[in-house]
Order: sequence, then C-alpha cells, then structure tokens
Amino acid sequence: MIPLFRRYGFFGLLRLVIDVITTKLCFPGARIIRKPFYVRGRSFIKLGKRFTTGVGVRLDAFPNEIKNCIQIGDDVQVNDYVHICAVDSLIIGNNVLIASRVFISDHDHGSYGGLLGQSNPEVPPSKRKLSSSPVCIGDNVWIGEGAGILAGVKVGKGSIIGCGAVVTKDIPECCLAVGNPARVIRKYDAKSKKWEQI
Repeated sequence: MIPLFRRYGFFGLLRLVIDVITTKLCFPGARIIRKPFYVRGRSFIKLGKRFTTGVGVRLDAFPNEIKNCIQIGDDVQVNDYVHICAVDSLIIGNNVLIASRVFISDHDHGSYGGLLGQSNPEVPPSKRKLSSSPVCIGDNVWIGEGAGILAGVKVGKGSIIGCGAVVTKDIPECCLAVGNPARVIRKYDAKSKKWEQI
C-alpha cells in the first residue's frame, strides 16, 4: 500500500486533512466531501452515511413543496464535477458509484412531449415553466464518466450506465446500457454468472 504522503504529496495531503475536518464539522455522517462543494436547498437534501465526493460537486434542490426532494443512500461515491438537481423527487440508492462530469436531473425548462402544455420556443428557456418527473437510481448502480440521467428515468438495481450515455427511459435491473439515447446491450444472467449480450 502506498503511504498517504507519497500518494497525495504535501499540499494534496494538507488539502485532504482540511477537507476531512470540514466534512466532520459540516456533514458529520459523510466520509469526505472535497471542496469546492456547492449546495442549494440543503434542507431539502438527505445524505446517507459515508457519503463521498470529489471536487466541484453541485447539489441543487428546489422543491415544489417541503420534502426531501434529493435523497442519497449510504456509501454513495460521487466524483468530480457531478451536478445533481431536483424539484420533485430524485432518489439514489445505496452503494452507487458516479464517475466525473455526470448530470442527473428530474426536471426540464419547459415541456416538449405529450399532447398538452408544450412549451413555446419563442419564450426564453429560463422563463419556461419547469416540468418534472421523478428519478430513481437503484442500489449498486455504476454511472460512467460524462453520462446524463434525465427526468422520469428509473435505473434498476445493479445496472451500469456507460461513459457518455444519455438515459432517457428506464433501464432494467442488472443491465449494461450505452449510447445516446442509452440502450441496453448486456444483461447479467444470475445462473451463468455472466453478462450476456442482448
């Protein structure tokens, strides 16, 4: 095992110590939250035990009513520059690993599908009424670098979302999904204990 000093260097180790102290003071149940860490609507966010972040993580909660609109389970690791935002309901299960530069949101500026209430493109995006639909990410999910999880999506337990994938519809349990829009290319077979191609 590489000693901490060799792994981080003097300034990296100093920063780590400061981040650990700050985490214990501000987020007692978390493992480590590295700065900068941006939170808006903290009273509407519930963090599980041993929450871990990289740098530049951003959590935004703007609920329509008072509740925990972002709920993050135990032992969740979120890497650098991840943005998670919700106005309705965004739930992340236990033991979820999220790579860097991932975007997860339960809402959009405007409505663009269905038959009723579609947004007018002549209205500036910032002035369009928010539309939302709950997002749920199951236990033991791994979300790859640069992926996007959009409103109304459920990612099943044990699934993997590949790098750069844009998830626009539900992904079943124990599946590997890639692409834009994301599609399932493999499913884990419990009997053979292999990821079978679909």
